[in-house]
Amino acid sequence: MSTLLGRVGKRLRALRARRGWSQEKLAEQSDLHPTYIGGIERGLRNPSLLSLVKLARALNLSLAELLRIPGNLE
Repeated sequence: MSTLLGRVGKRLRALRARRGWSQEKLAEQSDLHPTYIGGIERGLRNPSLLSLVKLARALNLSLAELLRIPGNLE
């Protein structure tokens, strides 16, 4: 698992959980498949820019807020 993909996945999972949403609810709101969301959250999928925008909109966040990941991104 890429460190960056893992960190993006953890961030997405935390934001989803903060809202009390299941992966299925986020999938419904973002028009993405629940297994795809699970793969992103586990750091196994490399989401496209379009998918990230859909997720940010579903969570009522800007793309920058969705990708606000602390620490060194190298």
